[in-house]
Amino acid sequence: MVLAAKVFRVNEEIDLKSIARKLQNYHVEEEYGEGEKLVTEIIDLDLTSESLTGTYLKDSVIYINRRGEKTPAIITLEAPFKFSKYKDKLLLTVIGKKNWANQVANELSKIIFITIGGIVEAKISPETLRRYHEENPESTKVIFFDNIDIPNINKLSLYGEDLKNTSLYTQYLSHGTIWYIVATSKKSGYVMGITRNCVITAFSKISQYDLLKFIEEEIYPLID
Repeated sequence: MVLAAKVFRVNEEIDLKSIARKLQNYHVEEEYGEGEKLVTEIIDLDLTSESLTGTYLKDSVIYINRRGEKTPAIITLEAPFKFSKYKDKLLLTVIGKKNWANQVANELSKIIFITIGGIVEAKISPETLRRYHEENPESTKVIFFDNIDIPNINKLSLYGEDLKNTSLYTQYLSHGTIWYIVATSKKSGYVMGITRNCVITAFSKISQYDLLKFIEEEIYPLID
């Protein structure tokens, strides 16, 4: 199963101890049906001098088709997260696909800062993502370009083993910027998808721990 994560930036002045204090014992219950409750909570908080880890849990109702009838069932969605100090930044990594990670980041922002916007998307500049590719071009398998200046063309893509040395690569760069790459990490050997808004997708078999380690070692230095 593909493992994904997204990195965010804390946009307000706050320290890890204050974040931990606001998240500690967070538990909200919502009545659902007869005797049922939907629970949202944060568990397993672990604070160190450089990071704060935890898991965001949220109950949700889905409907299962059983012989033509829709039967409700409660499932629990889970999102491990980690706040990390990196140079002058405070970054948040949420394990989960993009939309779920976005939702969790907004919910954490509301808990910590009362409103959304306290936690925002982290960004990698087009120039930095281009440099990341060109420093190890033989490892890149896929490149998507956006901000295309050709009318009626929104995105361009290249697939192959030697993307830097194709005339199309140079041509596409003259018409747009790199939005997404899939490349093999020279350091770890993992095959990773990376977007400029810091959605990281692991195409190699990897644990959550190793995905976080990869992000801290190879993605955090790319963030503006």
